[in-house]
Amino acid sequence: MGALFSPSSSTGKWLGFVTAVWVQAISGNNYTFSNYSDALKSLMGLTQLQLNNLSVAKDIGKAFGIFAGLASDRLPTPFILLIGSIEGFIGYGVQWLIVSQKIKPLPYWQMCIFLCMGGNSTTWMNTAVLVTCIRNFSKNRGPVSGILKGYVGLSTAIFTDVCSALFSDSPSSFLLMLAVIPFLVCLTSMIFLREVDPAANAADEKEEARYFSIFNAVAVIIAVYLLVFDVSGKHGPAVSKAFAIVLLLMLAAPLGVPIYIYLKMKSVNNCNSDIEGIQGQISQPLLIQENPIQEEEEQQQQQQQVVIEREIKKKRRPTIGEDHTIVEALWTLDFWILFVSFLCGVGTGLAVMNNMGQMGLALGYVDVSIFVSLMSIWGFFGRIGSGSVSEYFIKKSATPRPLWNAASQILMTVGYIVMALALPGSLYIGSIVVGICYGVRIAVSVPMASELFGLKYYGLIYNILILNLPLGSFLFSGLLAGLLYDSQATKTAGGGNTCIGAHCYRLVFVMMAFACIVGFGLDILLVFRTKGVYSRIQMSKKLRKVAKEPEAI
Repeated sequence: MGALFSPSSSTGKWLGFVTAVWVQAISGNNYTFSNYSDALKSLMGLTQLQLNNLSVAKDIGKAFGIFAGLASDRLPTPFILLIGSIEGFIGYGVQWLIVSQKIKPLPYWQMCIFLCMGGNSTTWMNTAVLVTCIRNFSKNRGPVSGILKGYVGLSTAIFTDVCSALFSDSPSSFLLMLAVIPFLVCLTSMIFLREVDPAANAADEKEEARYFSIFNAVAVIIAVYLLVFDVSGKHGPAVSKAFAIVLLLMLAAPLGVPIYIYLKMKSVNNCNSDIEGIQGQISQPLLIQENPIQEEEEQQQQQQQVVIEREIKKKRRPTIGEDHTIVEALWTLDFWILFVSFLCGVGTGLAVMNNMGQMGLALGYVDVSIFVSLMSIWGFFGRIGSGSVSEYFIKKSATPRPLWNAASQILMTVGYIVMALALPGSLYIGSIVVGICYGVRIAVSVPMASELFGLKYYGLIYNILILNLPLGSFLFSGLLAGLLYDSQATKTAGGGNTCIGAHCYRLVFVMMAFACIVGFGLDILLVFRTKGVYSRIQMSKKLRKVAKEPEAI
């Protein structure tokens, strides 16, 4: 039994993926700032610019994710998860002490440090999970990215709805959940998540795809369940508790996959034991190895050929689609096109997430948690849908992944224009559209980086790419939204300020729509520059499929 559940076994591999899903389901705490930002603003007497800079501090934590990227190539996965869990426990734990008024508000600069720690904790969790799983399931990178990043998107709604159901939207209870639950989940994942060998042939790849479809189905059911809870209005204590229990059972449902694999492997092992017993009675071998000297010579020739190919690669700069070091990746135009287009999408999306609390209040909404949940849930659909769809079209027609990013940029532009008009219900429409597009951007760019620059240094390249999160937060949320809001706001008695009306964020939305148009142009350029890469990927998938067919005859 121990061998069946070891991390290197098929059962252990999928059990590790289940725990990775759980880690992602609680690692989106970086997107929940709007749920408790108003409490921090009133307790500390902050202006909107100061509050936005606090949100930037949490996103700056992502900038230090480069250390997680460096560590991913040198340290085992459990150690990386441990660092992230401890850092998050401290960062959000201190915020809980302040919002619950167990201690007095700390000086502003100290608050920035603890928010930065909370933000940085997720980079360790995400790096451990994404790098390990994409390497373990390298033949199905799109679905892996879509599922894992989809659960990150859902995590905001999971935290928000559970807190609403059990604690009546208490900001202090919400922060306590952010501190404790990720810590406990990461400790669990440390036991099972390890880096193992990927699928060896087309049959294993196809079997992986079938299992991923189960994970997708469970995730969609959870998303719909959360959406129904959000749009069905207020609920009584009994219904709310029942909702939380059913949600936990749904999150545990993916365990069915490794359990099924365990039972299947156990049955196969029993059959093999019977066959070995029969074969042990045969005294003479049925097959005689022919010409071992010739086989040894062929192996030596193959090894020499591999050495020659490696030497050739060392003498030239890698082309797009091959393994790049971080320096080699930074010297390519394709990396910077991807980097800037990613900035236009995620930077503007983060500005909406960080300011959703004030955006809702400006338009007259008392409870803004519904908008936070809508962005989270529809962000999930964008992530999980784009991961699987983009993978399907690579196999079918070699469609470059950047095309889906380009489509999301145009749709996001429409969303910002709708919110700028401030028509009735525009914030509902805008939050849904921005959530979907932000999700697409995240889920598509993650496997794309590995396809364009290789898996060897993927952990570091991924963390360089997500420097866009703190940079985008600073540019679009800290500077653009903060300064323009304060220019329209009136001061309050406590030293802060407030703004009511559609004019508060109109110019912010217009400028972010323009940024998305720029991102669209860059994505289209990347489509043309990467067509060859995706043609080769499609061809390699076809060759693996053809190589498998004679075995099935």
